[in-house]
Amino acid sequence: MSDGKLVYPSHLETIDPSFNSLVLKNTHLDQVWTGGRWAEGPVYFGDGKYLLFSDIPNNRIIRYDETDQAGSVWSHDSGNSNGNTRDRQGRLVTCQHRLRRVVRTEYDGSQTVLADSYQGKRLNSPNDVVVSSDGAVWFTDPTYGIDSDYEGDAAPSEIGASNVYRIDPKSGEVTIVAGDFVKPNGLAFSADEKTLFIADTGATHVENGPRHIRRFAVSDGKLSGGEIFSVSDAGLYDGFRLDVHGNIWSSAADGVHVINPDGKLIGKIRVPEVVANVCFGGPKRNRLYITATTSLYVTYVRVSGLPYF
Repeated sequence: MSDGKLVYPSHLETIDPSFNSLVLKNTHLDQVWTGGRWAEGPVYFGDGKYLLFSDIPNNRIIRYDETDQAGSVWSHDSGNSNGNTRDRQGRLVTCQHRLRRVVRTEYDGSQTVLADSYQGKRLNSPNDVVVSSDGAVWFTDPTYGIDSDYEGDAAPSEIGASNVYRIDPKSGEVTIVAGDFVKPNGLAFSADEKTLFIADTGATHVENGPRHIRRFAVSDGKLSGGEIFSVSDAGLYDGFRLDVHGNIWSSAADGVHVINPDGKLIGKIRVPEVVANVCFGGPKRNRLYITATTSLYVTYVRVSGLPYF
């Protein structure tokens, strides 16, 4: 304490006082694994007390075990996987850059291809994915995996655009739900699934291009609206998650940005590497996992994340 005010650790930056109710003043930011090239796509398995995340250029998925704090290679050939999530049956759903598809890992370890094309043309390189409560799979498809050989195989886009898609849970049909993005990236639903937030990282390809999160209304498997919800003031918004109060915890160049339900940036968790994605884990969903360039970081917060799929 100093002059009656809370003194927060150096990794916490308060922009609005409401941020202080979401973080803990006595916690640290811990680097628990390193050795990657571009860490992405964290997904938590509470039933096994471990986290999986992608190391895209190294073509592998890493497993971090909460019980012994050990990291190990879970998949040696992941198809240059990027985004990961779980479906309502607990199965892993993965976006594979190099193989240009979205796959589901079954209980026996085999993989089922959920989508690899649209109207007969190969997808670009699926990037991030979420599963709604009706079993529909929603994913983004920018060109990062085909732009070079670093995160996949260099190739021209057959579709000629970067879209957001939905896979129907009954028919398996792939439809475009948003086609006006430059480079759609991270996405996440609100708790009631009436809102879908989607990042556009188009500034990587267009001068002064988008570096924001857009907000869409969801109804009967379709999107409307799409207004800009928040613009990043440090690099790009990439992957993100929501907490139980509707705040967005998003990756950015200088760490994790916390954005309130009105779209206002209220605070930051400073990280010494560029952050790609986050997710909540631990038995109380109050442990924030942060994939940042070469490393996995962890910190505890005062709020629980949404149980996401």
